[in-house]
Amino acid sequence: MSPILFDRRLLRKRRAQAAAHFTDFDFLLREAAARLSDSFSYLKHTFPTIVELGSHTGQLAELLAHRPGTQHYIQCDIAPEMLQQTGGLRVALDEELLPFAENSVDAAVSIGALQYVNDVPGTLAQIFRILKPDGLFMAVLPGVETLHELRQVFATTDAAHSGGISPRVSPFVDIRDAGGLLQRAGFALPVADREMLTLSYENIFTLMRDLRGGAQQLMLQQRLQHFTPRGWFQTAAQNYATQFADAEGRIPVTVELVTMTGWKPAANQQQPAKRGSGKVSFLDALN
Repeated sequence: MSPILFDRRLLRKRRAQAAAHFTDFDFLLREAAARLSDSFSYLKHTFPTIVELGSHTGQLAELLAHRPGTQHYIQCDIAPEMLQQTGGLRVALDEELLPFAENSVDAAVSIGALQYVNDVPGTLAQIFRILKPDGLFMAVLPGVETLHELRQVFATTDAAHSGGISPRVSPFVDIRDAGGLLQRAGFALPVADREMLTLSYENIFTLMRDLRGGAQQLMLQQRLQHFTPRGWFQTAAQNYATQFADAEGRIPVTVELVTMTGWKPAANQQQPAKRGSGKVSFLDALN
């Protein structure tokens, strides 16, 4: 049984609170949506029924819902308040409990949502189940390098104030594990790649504002339960500036976007060559 890392009720509450003004803070989601949509543009397949998990306020739907061949685009989110900010077919659900029938969906997509799933292998297995043969799964998640500066600064500040370190930034997927997770769930042709982005902020407080506005605060079950004094954050801001600020005094923020892609096996699907089937010697090719 997978450990319960994330507080899903807290996630729903924070997403509900952020919904009304979410589009003021969704620039990274729009970037992720553009990248996923660009990947779709290279595919000759049509996907009559597409399910989006963690739909936010329609960033990806704007790009994929009217793709040629799409008949039904279903947006799903754990917070009904998010779905109220968009239109079309919508279902309020928990991404850990998918209600769709087996072999009923042509493509399942997600941007910036599956990182808060407790049982990632189990959720991928559910996605695999609902896909039709030759169905596509594609998701963009924050990778382990995301917010590494903030994580380091928080650890430094905690150590100085209390002599210990408390979790203050959520863990993210390691690209080295992503392909294995897809294979474990049964996906064929699994691919995991990444892109590194560097954002620039005036200070740590503007960064924290954007994280709150995008409902990206710490969601761990084992989080601090007491109020953090403002003096702690003032020290953290100074530490961030000292360790990372550029010549203009602005702080960098790293974001790693990990894209996971897999297909449900089908008889007509491209297959990797069998081991030992090559007709040209590798050594001969080098000569």
